[in-house]
Amino acid sequence: MKLYASTTSPYARKVRILLLEQEIPHTFIAESPADPSSHVAQLNPLGKVPLLQRDDGEVLFNSPMIVEYIDSLSVSPMLPIDPELRWQVQRWHALGDGIVDAVVARMLEGRRAAEIQDTAFISKQEHKIAAALRFAAEQMKTRASGGIYLCGVELSVADIAFAVALDYINLRYQHAWGDQYPQLQSWLNTINKRPSFQETLP
Repeated sequence: MKLYASTTSPYARKVRILLLEQEIPHTFIAESPADPSSHVAQLNPLGKVPLLQRDDGEVLFNSPMIVEYIDSLSVSPMLPIDPELRWQVQRWHALGDGIVDAVVARMLEGRRAAEIQDTAFISKQEHKIAAALRFAAEQMKTRASGGIYLCGVELSVADIAFAVALDYINLRYQHAWGDQYPQLQSWLNTINKRPSFQETLP
């Protein structure tokens, strides 16, 4: 399999970590979706990363879909089979992706010329991120596992997606969220010690 993506894409990083954790053979190829000659532009009608191309030539896009596919190949799925645990994992997954969406939207608006930036839109994205962090901090206090991992006793897609989101805040929207939520910061520091997370840091 081949994974086409930029090295800074948080959506792609989530997939890259899962591939490494599941020890699934693949080739990572760094490409910019803005390059019209790239495989991303040619094979993904949406022109976005990540793009996964299977050995038979079939392509998959949209990171949640790719995550589902990759996890289906493993004998130790990180999207649990148990229905109760699965929706809990997917909620963290959705929260992580939602944070990333807001950070990306804020970043893109901030790259426009100052005189045409929509400051209300930027503020709205920042409020979304702040609300998501508050929610995560409360959930972490009451989560059933009580250990390192967000759901259950093993690493799951919940941990991958949420850690990627926090790291992306640090990359594109630097502010002292860790001072406000030291438990989240401590958790991120612990998760980021895993080799798959270290290898994929942007």
